[in-house]
Amino acid sequence: MRQSQMLIPTMRENPADAECTSHRLLLKAGYIRQNAAGIYSYLPLGYRVLRKIEAIVREEMERAGCVELLMPAIQPAELWHETGRWNIYGPELMRLKDRHGRDFALGATHEEIITSLVRDELTSYKKLPLTLYQIQTKYRDERRPRFGLLRGREFIMKDAYSFHADEESLDERYHMMYDAYQKVFSRCGLDFRAVIADSGAIGGKDTHEFMALAAVGEDTIAYSDESQYAANIEMAAVLHVDQKRDETPLPLDEGQASTNDSDAIHISFFRDGEANVVAVLYRAIDEVNDIKVKNALDVTLLESISDEETVDFDVFDQTSSIQILADNGVKNVVNGVLKMNGKLLHFNINPDRDLTHMTFADLRMIKEGDPSPDGKGTIRFARGIEIGQVFKLGTRYSEDMKATFLDQNGKSKPLMMGCYGIGVSRTLSAVVEQHFDDQGICWPLSVAPYALHIVPVNMKNEDQKQLAEQLYETLGHQYEVLLDDRNERVGVKFADSDLIGCPIRITVGKKASENFVEVKLRHSGESEEMAIDQLQDYIEKQLKKA
Repeated sequence: MRQSQMLIPTMRENPADAECTSHRLLLKAGYIRQNAAGIYSYLPLGYRVLRKIEAIVREEMERAGCVELLMPAIQPAELWHETGRWNIYGPELMRLKDRHGRDFALGATHEEIITSLVRDELTSYKKLPLTLYQIQTKYRDERRPRFGLLRGREFIMKDAYSFHADEESLDERYHMMYDAYQKVFSRCGLDFRAVIADSGAIGGKDTHEFMALAAVGEDTIAYSDESQYAANIEMAAVLHVDQKRDETPLPLDEGQASTNDSDAIHISFFRDGEANVVAVLYRAIDEVNDIKVKNALDVTLLESISDEETVDFDVFDQTSSIQILADNGVKNVVNGVLKMNGKLLHFNINPDRDLTHMTFADLRMIKEGDPSPDGKGTIRFARGIEIGQVFKLGTRYSEDMKATFLDQNGKSKPLMMGCYGIGVSRTLSAVVEQHFDDQGICWPLSVAPYALHIVPVNMKNEDQKQLAEQLYETLGHQYEVLLDDRNERVGVKFADSDLIGCPIRITVGKKASENFVEVKLRHSGESEEMAIDQLQDYIEKQLKKA
């Protein structure tokens, strides 16, 4: 493609509103433009990269036996009411009415739509298993769109859904998709980790997130420095270690209260979706993890009750309607003090004597330096960008929506389901977050808009123009080539070339009359002058390494 015919509006200065590296470089290099907060247009270069990522996704999905379809972005509210998610999903769901006053939503996800499609079609075990996927624009009304494509209100996603007769089949598909995702992100040139995660509003139990490591990542990954263990910080299990201490237990509320922070116990209150109040006890040196509390209670909704809201509570009242949970770390407290809203309630608390009526569980946030849950090594933290997630939904949607099949014995059973998503536009940004330098983007070959960038120094010089056109014609039969045929100063051309970030730049300069060019590798910055009859072998060699 000739650059003079492209829309590549590069910028000399950094955009003032860019919040992270990928946002800044994608704007500056002319890949995207913002239309509204969290809503972007993909300009020609950006769209080419997007299609490269989509092609990789499609290839790996087909290898995994998935079949592509396309579902509507506008979804009737009735389907969301069947699963109860019309109210559960929250303000992120973009809702609208048609001219007849009927409620619809712009698709944030498609579990309801896909389940409604298959419930009338997959009626026999003979049609199972089946995995369907689509690549489509999704919509979520983010409270605070930021970081360019990383947190937008309109984004591109690959979502797949699998249907099974039993858990064994679902497990097999889950692992197959897990492996396919590893291949997709590796082919995109990403440094990533698969981590244990929470399923959130999607539902289901078993789930892994795929995180691209980057300083700008909004999620924290807890990983072992000696094993493959990795989890989202909200889901990382805490390995409880009993710490036997020699202090003599003192009588409850007698004598002097301890001032040791490690022996201070705090209380936090939560309310579930049915207005039931739950009290959670944890050490003051720890932080309660509301995701773990939600999972321990096996509830869909859980909200924290503020300290300002008064709760009538007595930790020793076993007839109270308030359910009481305690973090495992509380077990190690000796002669501790119990506080609520900063007020001392009791002291000389000894859990094995005073709190035996409570349910203990892992309810705190993991800390850097904690032992790894698998017993191997120590926990370290890193930041990550979520680029994909795989879920085992089980019968979460099929039961609510009455999607059933007849098994071998003619018995009606709900379909087992899996769900598998890749943030295609987020992946584009994640690649830039990991592949850049002071001059611009350094695309991996697999997703680069063009493999080669031919830059004649002076298009008014006939020798340079002629050789550049010859190379463009010859190399264009085998590679994707961008020719900078603009009548611009060479400094502008080089700056734009580095900013755009194609893997190999071929400069046609003063030695054009001798059939010599300069070849520069974008990632390493290495450059070499060579005759054009050496060029083909050199390019093939370098691209094989990429």
